[in-house]
Amino acid sequence: MRSLSPRATRGVLTYGNLSFPCVLGFNGRRVDKREGDNASPIGTFALRSARYRPDKLLRPRTGLTIRPTQRDDGWCDTPRDRNYNRPVRLPYPARCEKLWRDDGLYDAMIILDHNERPRVHGGGSAVFIHIARPGMTPTEGCIALERHHLLRLLEAIGSQPGPVQIVIPA
Repeated sequence: MRSLSPRATRGVLTYGNLSFPCVLGFNGRRVDKREGDNASPIGTFALRSARYRPDKLLRPRTGLTIRPTQRDDGWCDTPRDRNYNRPVRLPYPARCEKLWRDDGLYDAMIILDHNERPRVHGGGSAVFIHIARPGMTPTEGCIALERHHLLRLLEAIGSQPGPVQIVIPA
């Protein structure tokens, strides 16, 4: 993924010979990503798995582990909670990101290994590659692609062997 500057909210995500315009966080990119900073993290991240809304999409073809999102799927974003930056079932007693969204942003999504091992409480949570808002407006810290580009990326991942990762340069 490339962008013009650390404060840029747009960039280009490249995978193999594919390149797609993408949007980043409202506050660009940061090495020292923190919970709620509205910046996308700088670093190299493995693509762990994918999810999709079965009521909106057929199961996308991909080499990633993929599962349908359920109505009670969430992702904990409360830094002091023991399940911080992990998937949870809703309702959950701490603040969480709801994965079954009405706005379509998570109809298809890729889960990155950002802040996974070691997991730093307050180091940022729920950093995904997901569908962009209309007009490609900035995210709260994720990377977003147009719907058809995200589906094409998922399909391409299945055709290339080996570990898959994304690099967000400084």
